[in-house]
Amino acid sequence: MLSLNNIEVVYHDVILVLRGVSFGLEEGQVMTLLGANGAGKTTTLKAISGLLKTEVGKVTHGDIQFEDRRIDKMGPEDIARMGIIQVLEGRRVLEQLSIEENLMVATYLLKDRSSGKQDLNRVYTYFPKLKTLRNQKSGYVSGGEQQMMLLGRALMAHPKLMLLDEPSLGLAPLLVQEIFTMIRQINEEEKTAILLVEQ
Repeated sequence: MLSLNNIEVVYHDVILVLRGVSFGLEEGQVMTLLGANGAGKTTTLKAISGLLKTEVGKVTHGDIQFEDRRIDKMGPEDIARMGIIQVLEGRRVLEQLSIEENLMVATYLLKDRSSGKQDLNRVYTYFPKLKTLRNQKSGYVSGGEQQMMLLGRALMAHPKLMLLDEPSLGLAPLLVQEIFTMIRQINEEEKTAILLVEQ
């Protein structure tokens, strides 16, 4: 499904961040990249999702393949439309929008948006707390609730592969356990492959 073949990543044409990274991810598999801050985990995810381009970074050697198509030269919007959705580190929410409006943003990627209500109900089944908070501004809910919303927003885009960048960051241990239980459930029930970054 996904393969990174000896990739090298450079920022601003001078700063070498990754060298010789290779791995493969099968359909429906869960894989975790572990390492300290600065090890290149987030850069690896951004190389896959195409977000390197927003930070003046690029893959300068090797290639990234998704479903037998080379994607490392593609833009992030095209990669997202192929079904690779990244949940960024640090809970980046659209703070002035409600929980439900944040969830609906993901339907922008879909050619057929008619399944929006059905998709919302699916997200609310995984995260029932979000249904009770659906009209709340997302900037005013807890960190755990924001993380649930971001996972739900990723689900709304019908991902084949979810890239999760430190979803446990700053959360209480009980919430971390709940989030990881939901990630496992999404993987098993939706057959979504997951590449997870943690320290």
